[in-house]
Parts: sequence; structure tokens; C-alpha cells
Amino acid sequence: ALCINCRSRLKTGDGHLPLITEPTIHIAIVCAGYNASRDVVTLVKSVLFHRRNPLHFHFITDSIARKILADLFHTWMVPAVHVNFYDADELKSEVSWIPNKHYSGIYGLMKLVLTKTLPSDLQKVIVLDTDITFATDIAELWVVFHKFKGQQVLGLVENQSDWYLGNLWKNHRPWPALGRGFNTGVILLLLDRLRKLKWEQMWRLTAERELMSMLSTSLADQDIFNAVIKQNPFLVHQLPCFWNVQLSDHTRSEKCYKDVSDLKVIHWNSPKKLRVKNKHVEFFRNLYLTFLEYDGNLLRRELFGCPSETDHNSENLQKTLSELDEDDPCYEFRRERFTVHRTHVYFLHYEYEPALDNTDVTLVAQLSMDRLQMLEAICKHWEGPISLALYLSDAEAQQFLRYAQGSEVLMSRSNVGYHIVYKEGQFYPVNLLRNVAMGQVNTPYMFLSDIDFLPMYGLYEYLRKSVVQLDMGNTKKALVVPAFETLRYRLSFPKSKAELLSQLDMGTLFTFRYHVWTKGHAPTDFAKWRTATTPYRVQWEADFEPYVMVRRESPEYDRRFVGFGWNKVAHIMELDAQEYEFVVLPNAYMIHMPHAPSFDITKFRSNKQYRACLKTLKEEFQQNMSRRYGFAALKYMTVDNNS
Repeated sequence: ALCINCRSRLKTGDGHLPLITEPTIHIAIVCAGYNASRDVVTLVKSVLFHRRNPLHFHFITDSIARKILADLFHTWMVPAVHVNFYDADELKSEVSWIPNKHYSGIYGLMKLVLTKTLPSDLQKVIVLDTDITFATDIAELWVVFHKFKGQQVLGLVENQSDWYLGNLWKNHRPWPALGRGFNTGVILLLLDRLRKLKWEQMWRLTAERELMSMLSTSLADQDIFNAVIKQNPFLVHQLPCFWNVQLSDHTRSEKCYKDVSDLKVIHWNSPKKLRVKNKHVEFFRNLYLTFLEYDGNLLRRELFGCPSETDHNSENLQKTLSELDEDDPCYEFRRERFTVHRTHVYFLHYEYEPALDNTDVTLVAQLSMDRLQMLEAICKHWEGPISLALYLSDAEAQQFLRYAQGSEVLMSRSNVGYHIVYKEGQFYPVNLLRNVAMGQVNTPYMFLSDIDFLPMYGLYEYLRKSVVQLDMGNTKKALVVPAFETLRYRLSFPKSKAELLSQLDMGTLFTFRYHVWTKGHAPTDFAKWRTATTPYRVQWEADFEPYVMVRRESPEYDRRFVGFGWNKVAHIMELDAQEYEFVVLPNAYMIHMPHAPSFDITKFRSNKQYRACLKTLKEEFQQNMSRRYGFAALKYMTVDNNS
């Protein structure tokens, strides 16, 4: 077949070209938790890379994986891919009675209940473990269903270890299996026939009988599938071993193929994953790493010659983009506002329940690869929850993963949410990143910071006390944390306001942007702050861009501002338009640490067109503000805003 999701032509023996329709291939995957959600992306990439058919993924997930994968697929926007989710928590009672020693836990038993879980009109499905990599088009596996004969309802590859032969060690007693048994990492399920055979009753009776002597499963669903097959060998259509080359301990997979080019599916089914022993392990590892680091944006392509089924989100986006004037010198800026960036929230494990007193606050920031070194320092300065959006390529996301997993400081924290926004386009989408990080805040308040600032020690607790002191729950306030900077790479960080004032007097510290852009923080009134002992209110002025703590429900950042310039100014202006009071905290401070100038600030300084477009976007934003907020917003049109 030449293409997907439309009729294509295949030559018949007589030279005619009959029209055929490509079928949708259905794939079911059980996926629970943060790590499995990350692993399954590599599997999905390998399937998408080779496929020519429409795909329909059926994910059986816990609430964590559902959130992550729903966001990921929504922002990935891959043509001719449908996704459905099924609540694994609702299925737990179906299998929780089975004692199970496998590391996958209760989720390792859920393939047993797919006949009940998946739609009743779904006739067949390919079931995959998350640790699978495809080296060929999954359509080749789908057509194997046509080879099923008689009462065959399960397509499985023989187990490639000696596990079910029971001779691995003294007193090793596996569940009953037919010969070497079968591995359930890849299964072809004929759902309609299984239902007619009363599969549900069949596996339950078998499990109950075997558990009387076995007491628990060692390999989760695989043990029960094999016990059923032992009693009913006619159920199995044995697949060639290249459809599930198992890289587990004690594996015999090397004997099942002659050449690595024969392989179609690789299964990393050892807890050791990429560290297994196999003479071709380097080849396997390289194939896996190729998809791990492969740019997922490339998989958004329409497949050859076939317009995909209408997706309303995609359609609306195309319409919006088509209305932009490509001759506009600021076209690229305007386009960025509508770019949908693939987003993987909670890339690492996250665990945090906000305090019950409704004072809890999350630090929000965004960064790219060149600021990774700030993460450990921020974690040492801020013990509360953190929400970070990281702008990375697929390869950089893996570098970040290795960096984080190698850091004792980062690994000791479970209250940091790392959200990957994948690179696309030529601009750094600073405000989109902030919005992504803000969108994952689960505390009532958020402290909107930047990654190159270190908050003072104890700021987290001080902000929480300020919530009560300033009645934040019943008033609209933005609490300003005064910003300072040092030009020294090695700084003895001030432990108190008195120490900070001393460093300020000595010239070790300066008020932030003192040398280049005083307007940004002048309204904070640093002279007053020096002697202040109680919070004081300040008025909004043009170009004010302080770092503030606000309620979680405060407005998002405006996405039209990308790269350098006016991105925070616009947000503070909107807070003012919504009648937030700006209140400076007398005993709070944060310090900007020095770093090489970003690519975007360099572009701003060197590119006249960049500056001209920023001025245009700024004027358009001010006009939008006056339309949205009426008379009160007229002051934004009249002030002299020289960015």
C-alpha cells in the first residue's frame, strides 16, 4: 500500500489497480506512573516512524500517566492517530485478588481484562509492553491475524529463556506452561472470539486453581496466560521469534535469529533494560537510542499522498496561520504565537500534596539547556514545591534526564515538576514556557521567578507567612520580592537583609539591572526598602517588571512576546489592569547570578528588525489592553514606554 487513511492502489496479477482502504491498526498498552509514561514515548516513536496506516492507541492508565499522555498527544498533533484512555484504577478490583511478585505490580495483570476493558465492538488488537522497540512497520504484524486458524485467538512468541522449564536454579518452581511457554510482551488478541470463548471465566478458573499450589504469580499476566494455554494449546498461533526478541536475563534470543537485519521487534524485558548481555546488544542499544533521541516533531508529517481525517484543532490552527500575512516583516513573530509545541509534563517522578492551611506557594521558572547548572542551587535555596518548564530537543531531554538522575540534590527532591516543552521554530517561547509551568502549579499561590535568580534562604516560609499577614485569600495582591544582582561568579550569599545591605554598600551587590535598565525595577523603591520594616504599596509605572507572588488564578503571560523584550512587562501591566495591588515585602530579596548573555538578547541588540517587531507587538498589546479593560487601560497607551 502506498499511503494511509485513504484508498490506495496495489497491482493485481492482471495489471489492474483495484482500490483498497488501509485499515486502522489498534494498539493496547498498559502504562502507569511517571517512568512508564516516559518509556512508552520511545515505543510510540518507533511505531510512528515506520507506520503507513492510521493508528488507534488504547492506553490503560493510572491518573498520572493519563494526564501526561493526554497532554503529550494533544500537543504532538500527529495526523491519523487516535488515542483513548481507560481508567486502570477501575480495573484494579478485577485482578487485585491475585498475589503477584513481579516488579510491574498490579498493572502487570491488567492485560488479562482487556476483553472487558476495550470497546465491545473492537474485534482485534495488538497488545504491547512499554519496553518494546519496533524496527519495522507494525502493519506487518497486523496482517498476521489473517494467518490464525481454527480456534486460535492469541498470537504469541515463544519464551526465549529457560524460565518455564524450571531448571534455572535449585527449587525454582515456575507456573505450568506449554514447553518453553510464551512471552506476553507482544500479543495479538482476537477480542471477539475470546469473548465468545468466555475468556474471563477461563483465565479466572485457571488462576484460582493454580494459586492453590503456587500461592502467587512471578511474571504477572504471563504466568496466567501460560497456564491457560497449557490446558488449551489450540488457542495459540505461535509467532516467529523476530516479533518479540527478548533481551532478558538467561535469554536464548541469540539462537532465534541469524542476522540482526531479520529482527522486527526488540523487547527490553529485563529489569536491567539496556545493560543486558547479548552479542548484539550494541546494535539493539543504538536502535533504541535512535528513537529515544529522535525529533518527535518529524513524526507529524502527513503520510505519503493521503490527507488525514479532519482534526478540528489542526484545522483551526491551519486557518489561523493562513490568515497571517507572509509578507509582513514580523510574520515569524506572529506565527510563533500559534505554534503548538509538543509538551511532556512531569518528565520525572513528582510527589507533593499542598499544605492544608491554604498558604502554600510554588516557585515557577523556565530554562533551556544552558541554565541546567542553576537547578541544584535553587533547590538548596527553596525547599517548597517548584514547577519548571524546560525548552529542549529530544536529545537534550535525555541529557537532562542523565544530569538529573546523577544529581543527589535533584534526586532527593520529589516536589519539583519538570515539564519538557520540545524545541520548534527559531524563537525562545519564553511566555509559553512560563504558562506551561504555571499550568502545573497545584498550590494556591505561585512565586513567578526566573531561573538565574537565587531566592534568599527561607523565602518559601516567609512568603507563606505573608499570605496570612496580608490577607492574600481575600484581596488581589502581587507581593514584590526585590531583585538584586552580582557581577561575581563566586558570591558569599547574604544570610540576612543586614548582610545584603552591607554588600550593597560595598559594591558586591547592585539593585537588579542598575547599570542597563533601571526603569524595570525602579518602582520597587529600593531607598524605602532599605529601612522598611512593614510591607508597603507601590504604584505601577511604565516598564515595571518585578518578580511577584500571586494567586494561582492570575492571568497567563502573553504569548506574542518571544525571546527577549517586554515579556514580563506585559504581564505586570495586565496584573495592574486587573487591579492587583503591588506590595513590596520588607524582608524578602532574590539575587541574579551572572551568566553569558542569552542568544535572544544578542539577537535583540544586533538585529534592527527584531527591535522594530517588538515595538509593533508592544503597541498591538497596548491596544488590546485598552479594548479589554476600557477606560482604565488608557494610561498604558499614553505612557512613554521606551523598551
